[in-house]
This record gives sequence, structure tokens and C-alpha cells, in this order.
Amino acid sequence: MKYVGAHVSASGGVENAPVNAHDIDAKAFALFTKNQRQWFSNPLTETNIKQFKANCAKYRFEPGQILPHDSYLINLGNPSKGPLGQSRKAFFDEMKRCELLGLKLLNFHPGAHLKQITEEECLKLIAESINMSLEKTHGVTAVIENTAGQGSWVGYKFEHLSFIIDFVEDKSRIGVCLDTCHTFTSGYDIKSDKGYEATLKEFEKIVGIKYLKGLHLNDTKKDLGTHVDRHENLGKGLLGEELFRRIMNDNRFDNMPLILETPEEDLWAKEIKWLYSLVK
Repeated sequence: MKYVGAHVSASGGVENAPVNAHDIDAKAFALFTKNQRQWFSNPLTETNIKQFKANCAKYRFEPGQILPHDSYLINLGNPSKGPLGQSRKAFFDEMKRCELLGLKLLNFHPGAHLKQITEEECLKLIAESINMSLEKTHGVTAVIENTAGQGSWVGYKFEHLSFIIDFVEDKSRIGVCLDTCHTFTSGYDIKSDKGYEATLKEFEKIVGIKYLKGLHLNDTKKDLGTHVDRHENLGKGLLGEELFRRIMNDNRFDNMPLILETPEEDLWAKEIKWLYSLVK
């Protein structure tokens, strides 16, 4: 079963996210549980939590179909002690919010070395940061999103993801989300049939498909190996349509959230419908 949705708005309260997902005929969704561009947000209220769970039940969204995303400000590999501590505190808060909402996953960008430390040192800081939050929370899996490798971001190689996982103590609560735009622009040719299979084979060998917890379905404005993160609506970018046909007919991506982050939100309902039409 394919669970396709989009990163919907939680404006006015997290309880509105499942309603917004239902309105575009989504079978999965992503959300921010707090303002993604501010360090501080008010705690979730009992009303927020109760109504969120009620709306999820009403529209039949199970926790495994929901892939919340953490704040864009967080950098778990920050080389500076003060900002690293702030990021770790914020990440714990994000994990705790997911726990309170009864969610099982939290998607996050791994981190950036800011050209002040090596990639390996940065990756170790990220793993250490994850361990700290896992120790203080229960039931929520930390889901690393692969990056395009723009700037000094790590996570653009499968080896980076594997390195982090190796240093995470609780392997049952660590996972990966692959973004189609990021995967392509970081250098993995998933556009061609041969490249698609080779990429998944490499992912299985280096990381392990068992760690895959979700996908972000995005076309791209930038070409293979450019390391530039610019999403495009499906079929309008350089990836074309065939990649998404393969994904929708690939049982390796069953029973996990497949989330649109394409720029034109008014096309999400149409894109979801189109993706389901590709299933043979």
C-alpha cells in the first residue's frame, strides 16, 4: 500500500494538519509541530494534543503515515559549543512533541560543519546529539534526511548516513528519509532505470533498506551532481515523470509516508491523484 501526501500547514495548531491533509485526499502527511523558523515556541496544550489525535483518527491517519519535520534552525553537527547546545535542546523538544502527539517518526536534516571541522567530526557530533535525545524520549524514531550537499551540509553520501547510524546506540530508533531531489543533485542518477536500480542497490549495501522510513517526492530544478537544493513540481523539472512511476510501482516503498514538498501547494491534490494513477 502506498501512502502519499504532502507537507501540510499546521497554522492555527497542529490539530489542523490532518484536516488539511484530508482536504487534498492525502493518505499521509508531514507537518511542523512548532514554528520552524523560531527557536522558541509555546508548549503543546492538552487541547492541541487531544484534537490532533482525534482528527488523525477521524481521517484515518495512523502514526506510521505521518512524518513530522524539525526546525530548519537546528544543526546537530554545529562545531560551536553554544549553538550546538541550543540545537540539541531544540531537537529534544521536537522529539518530545512527537512523543506527546503519539507520533513515531521525526525527520531532520543532519547538520553542517560550517567549514570549521571535518565531515567525520561533524558526523560524530550528529550521532552524539541523536543519542542524547533518544535517551530522554520514548517511541520516536529519529529519521535522517539525505541532503543535496549544498554549502557545508553533510548527509549527501550514503556513507554519511551509515556512519551516523553506526554511532547511534539504539538502532531500533534510527532511520532514513530519501529525498528524490536531494538524491539526484547529490550525485545519484535515479533518473534512468539503470541508475535507479544501481542507487537502491548501493543504498541497500551501504545503509540497508531496513532503515528506510519514508520518501520526499520532489522534482528538481538543478542537474545531477550540482549539490544545489531546488525543488520543482512533479514532471516540471529535470527528473521527469518516469522516476515517479517507478517509485509508485516499487514495493520497497510500501507502507511508509511518501511526502510531497513541491513548491506549488495548490497542485498537491492534483499531484497526489496523478501519483496514484501511475500504479499498475
